[in-house]
Amino acid sequence: MADSIDIPKIKKAQIKTTLAKTTVICITAAALNHLIFPLFVYLLKLPLFVDTVFTAAVTFSAGLIPGIITAVLTWVIGFTIKNGIIHPFIICSIAEVFIIFLLRPAVVNQQGLNEERKRAGFVNVLARLMLIYITVVVVISIMGGLIDFIFYTLLANTKADYSAEDAFKEWLFQSSPSVLVMNILSRLPVNITDRFIVVFGGYFISQAFISLPIFSGIPLNQKTK
Repeated sequence: MADSIDIPKIKKAQIKTTLAKTTVICITAAALNHLIFPLFVYLLKLPLFVDTVFTAAVTFSAGLIPGIITAVLTWVIGFTIKNGIIHPFIICSIAEVFIIFLLRPAVVNQQGLNEERKRAGFVNVLARLMLIYITVVVVISIMGGLIDFIFYTLLANTKADYSAEDAFKEWLFQSSPSVLVMNILSRLPVNITDRFIVVFGGYFISQAFISLPIFSGIPLNQKTK
């Protein structure tokens, strides 16, 4: 008589495999975030961060929790290890993950669809990505401005690095808006470009991610239609 199948043991093994794969994905994505940042800032001389593009890709392809883990790891690798504290701007990265997850496009089964339906589906995806992009720009600019105002103005912490928005602050200061308004508005020009690359780039990177063998067996938590 054949041995009975131990279902709980199989499920436990599957969970361990999924956790191991998810850990590798999150660590790799966080490391890639730090590779792309110097590419834009030091090599291409562009005043952009783009250091959440792989966080967005993980969120689109693997879901909310892996996205949050990648966001936290990115800040831990880039700031906490070096400075010994958790920077409050990590809140912006986590908020971006929530926005992407909540507004992400539905996955449509392309099999059996004619070309017109496929084109309509692609247009719907682009429209949803545009909605995510606009929402992220507004929310992250407001949140970032508030955090900057509280952390560097009210609490008078020293800013370690000069960033792109600081140049816009100097220009906005001539118009004498309030410091809080200045902090929010100075982020808009940077985020308009930066988050476009993050949202659209992250989505199309995620489509490549899904085809990788490491993603097999991982519940992708994607909307289906």
